[in-house]
Amino acid sequence: MIKIKICGLSRLCDIDAVNDAKPEYIGFVFAESRRKVTPQMAIDMREKLDTDIIPVGVFVNEDPGKIVSLVERGIIDVIQLHGSESAEYISRLKTLTDKTVVKAVDVLNEGDAQKWEETPADYLLLDGKGGGKGKPFNWELIGKLEKPFFLAGGLCPENIGHALEKVKPFAVDVSSGVETDGFKDTVKIKEFIRMVRNG
Repeated sequence: MIKIKICGLSRLCDIDAVNDAKPEYIGFVFAESRRKVTPQMAIDMREKLDTDIIPVGVFVNEDPGKIVSLVERGIIDVIQLHGSESAEYISRLKTLTDKTVVKAVDVLNEGDAQKWEETPADYLLLDGKGGGKGKPFNWELIGKLEKPFFLAGGLCPENIGHALEKVKPFAVDVSSGVETDGFKDTVKIKEFIRMVRNG
């Protein structure tokens, strides 16, 4: 079964929505973004989060010590990296924690994803230029991958069915595609999850 991540939660009511809809993962953004949360905001949301849902921390070129602190405080269980983090950086992070690491990759040309097959990260996250733009990229560019990956980039209830006809990811990652006026929309979250689970 393809797993689902709802990213960019920033309000306690967002937690109510995901607890009801039951994705496998949710994301707290600690990098600069309109969805950025503080550690305290994330703590408050984590305390309310269903224990079956895995919280992911999203970072860009962050000091590993800050990431480790969030892990040790029990705020996040998966680390997602969206910057220019090297294989050495990822390996160091994995020695400092026992958590799963996801490395985001911009897929602009054929072969871009394959260049990251040897990364020490556990999963890739495939997106278009820079990520967070809310626009799909050309899924045909992904090609054949051995390493499991999250598919991201402009996914929404209207296109997720087509995306999954073209691509067979480990998981799908959605943020703006389940928002209305910049905030998470309970109805869109439920519809997105229904489309992934039921086709």
